[in-house]
Amino acid sequence: MSVYGSCHCGKVQIKSPSPPEWVADCNCSLCRRLAWRVAYYPPEQVRIAGETTAYVWGDRMIGIHHCPVCGCGTHWQTLGEDFGKMGINARLLDGFDESAIEVRKFDNADQASR
Repeated sequence: MSVYGSCHCGKVQIKSPSPPEWVADCNCSLCRRLAWRVAYYPPEQVRIAGETTAYVWGDRMIGIHHCPVCGCGTHWQTLGEDFGKMGINARLLDGFDESAIEVRKFDNADQASR
């Protein structure tokens, strides 16, 4: 069952293959500030429609994408090396209820200096 979502203004649309079974709560310097809950999927299973802008930092391995109109963080994708996954901001998915699924804590705070 596909799940749909969008940024606040609707310019970026997201389609994932299924509701997330769990989401990540990462404490790196960026995720902590953005308050994302990340759902992971194989990139070929996710459809992002609309223009996004990527923010690249640290080890320059991923681009953190957001809507250039409303600013909502939409997803992250690898730059170069394929990790076999991408992350989408589950909070943008229609009907997302954080209290109904497992939230896994990712301790990546030490990654901030990279």
